[in-house]
Amino acid sequence: MRKSAFLAAVLLAAIAAPAAVMAAPDAPGAASPTMATVLADPRRDKDRVRDAFRHPAETLDFFRIKPGMTVADYMPSGGWFTRILVPYLGEKGQYIGISAGTATASGDTKTRLAAFPAAFPPKAAGWTGVPEARIPAFNLDAVPAERKGTVDRVMIMREVHNMWPDGYLYNDLTAIRALLKDDGLLGIEEHRAKADAPASYTQGTMGYMREADVIALIEAHGFRLVAKSEINGNAKDSANWPDGVWTLPPVLTLKDKDRAKYEAIGESDRMTLLFAKRP
Repeated sequence: MRKSAFLAAVLLAAIAAPAAVMAAPDAPGAASPTMATVLADPRRDKDRVRDAFRHPAETLDFFRIKPGMTVADYMPSGGWFTRILVPYLGEKGQYIGISAGTATASGDTKTRLAAFPAAFPPKAAGWTGVPEARIPAFNLDAVPAERKGTVDRVMIMREVHNMWPDGYLYNDLTAIRALLKDDGLLGIEEHRAKADAPASYTQGTMGYMREADVIALIEAHGFRLVAKSEINGNAKDSANWPDGVWTLPPVLTLKDKDRAKYEAIGESDRMTLLFAKRP
């Protein structure tokens, strides 16, 4: 059996094994645990209920993320992917938290975004046990010059629907493109509206966007689509809720009203897209 095929088999077996079983390293000398070990970490005990809907191992594999890479995570919020990526990337890799720029923001939003570079590293350190000095963070309108052209992957997870109506899209995608290496990739996951959904429902404020619109927007900002996946698709989601995507888990904005119905549907139907920089 070829080495790569053998390692893939080991990883699949480890994911199916009980959490107490420690998986073999990704490669000889790798300074990172395997994905199976990361996902079984007790720090993720509250996160794990979402794994069945968010498919972290499959999603990060689709984004071609490997230990040792430098990966920037856009608007990491409560750190769901932070708790996976920091240990998985390992000592030879680096996780970076990036936030929307403050130029188009105002009021409390501007204050919150401006606080991100100082506030995020200690939070991430508490979530992961990694020193905060190893977890840099910055706003995209203040990218350190030495960071430009050094990032292997950028992830935008369920945020395009905010970037578009809030006016961040142009500035932030321009900065993200500058961050990426020439062969760097941009991975996007977004709540997916039906292809024939009306414009009034798909401009971001309901959380859903048409896949064709997202692809067109990203490509218009200097990228090209290289792959898409149904990893995070959910045919149970009708994607037409009057209260938007937040009707579904994990938000459940209607609280106990029809709760069992929405929990049975699960999280939203999502597109998962991969883009490369255009010259």
